[in-house]
Amino acid sequence: MARDPDNVWTWATLVVLATMSTAVTAATNPGLVVRISQKGLDYAHQQGVAKLQKELEKIKIPDFSGSFKVKHFGKGHYSFYSMVIHEFQLPSSQIGLVPNVGLKLSISNTNIKISGKWKARKNFIKASGRFDLSVDGVSISADLKLGSDPTSGQATINCPSCSNHINSVNVRISGSRLGWLIQLFRKKIESSLRNTINSKICKVVTNSVSSKLQPYFQTLPVTAVIDAVAGIDYRLVAPPTVTAENLDGQLKGEFFRLAHPSPPPFTPPVLAFPTNHDRMVYLGLSDYFFNTAGLVYQEAGVLKLVLKDDMIPKQSKFRLTTNFLGNFIPQVAKMFPSMKVQLLVSVSSPPHMSVQPTGLALALALEAQAFAVLPNSSFAPLFLLGMSTNASMEVGAKSDRLVGELKLGRLLLELKHSDVGPFLVKVLEAVMNYIVPTVVLPKVNEKLQKGFPLPMPSHVQLYNLVLQSHQNFLLLGADARHY
Repeated sequence: MARDPDNVWTWATLVVLATMSTAVTAATNPGLVVRISQKGLDYAHQQGVAKLQKELEKIKIPDFSGSFKVKHFGKGHYSFYSMVIHEFQLPSSQIGLVPNVGLKLSISNTNIKISGKWKARKNFIKASGRFDLSVDGVSISADLKLGSDPTSGQATINCPSCSNHINSVNVRISGSRLGWLIQLFRKKIESSLRNTINSKICKVVTNSVSSKLQPYFQTLPVTAVIDAVAGIDYRLVAPPTVTAENLDGQLKGEFFRLAHPSPPPFTPPVLAFPTNHDRMVYLGLSDYFFNTAGLVYQEAGVLKLVLKDDMIPKQSKFRLTTNFLGNFIPQVAKMFPSMKVQLLVSVSSPPHMSVQPTGLALALALEAQAFAVLPNSSFAPLFLLGMSTNASMEVGAKSDRLVGELKLGRLLLELKHSDVGPFLVKVLEAVMNYIVPTVVLPKVNEKLQKGFPLPMPSHVQLYNLVLQSHQNFLLLGADARHY
């Protein structure tokens, strides 16, 4: 990502967010939605106009010269040089949404102050001095068209049209008694300066789009690597869509295995966004987004944890030893006396999250394989338990990352296989309902609290966050600021 915010228009950051967002009417449903409201564009515009003003102040006005002819004096020559813009005021401007096109930048009532030097010569008569130029009533209108590269999935932006107009140009001459000569052909000078400035303004706007905005878009990664196992696909799946109220686009929003990427066996749902938009930015995180994460990590075989006796608090009455398990399953202590026990707790099928208006429910199927640790450090299988529970997920965001916390209900056990003979599995429920919440759950939540990166451009923070559950997706609303 671009690292120097001074080299990019500030308002570009929110535009990038928008072009990486999701149009819910597209043929390919997205896994993740980002929407920019008019409030967000207004903030972006306020921040960006100051940067545009600095760019316009850098306009270089070339020296120009000409000849004049005055009755009774004959023909002479003049030149204007060392011209510098020292003020380029943009008092009235706005950025608006143009349906099916993109954005329109409109600036009006702009005033430009220019100063420089002049000189004139007629035979042996020479005159020179300074001048001040006032350019009033400048208006600028530029269209910004948003799109996507179908091959790379990166966002694109260009400026297909730009126009500007100047109401008046006025020159004030100082520094010589012969300045009245210049005043005689002032209209010619003013017309020349008007044409020069007119030709420069739109070049600055279009060049800023092509040299700053577009490269900034292209440096945004289309994938985010989470860890050694997984990444997130943030490619655009269709060009952004613009309505009169919002700027939408589309992201794939899908976790994938780094080693063996393959499409999931399910598709994203249609997301129906609410119409009220009192935040700048909205992210719709579909249950598809979460479920591809569960699928990837489960298929990679990393959703498991080996539990040992030394991981259980010392003050606990529950121990992972054959002698302790012998209190419930006597044959364990008889077959493997005074040995340590290890439990391999794993997810037996991909976790499935369901997002409803009432909250986030998680279907979670667990297994616990018990082993006795033999004196030679090999393992003897004891039994395999299936564990079911009512689980829920609380999801939040920290500026630029999505974080979560898993909550488990009471575990219900099922004996799937026993290598030590039959026994009543219910006698182990108290043990597992202590071990899993005490040892396993904190480690899972530690991982979830590290979170996953949201598709944010650099140097943007989210604040004033609000989370809502809707049918098939979680809606995150936030205001944004550039730092």
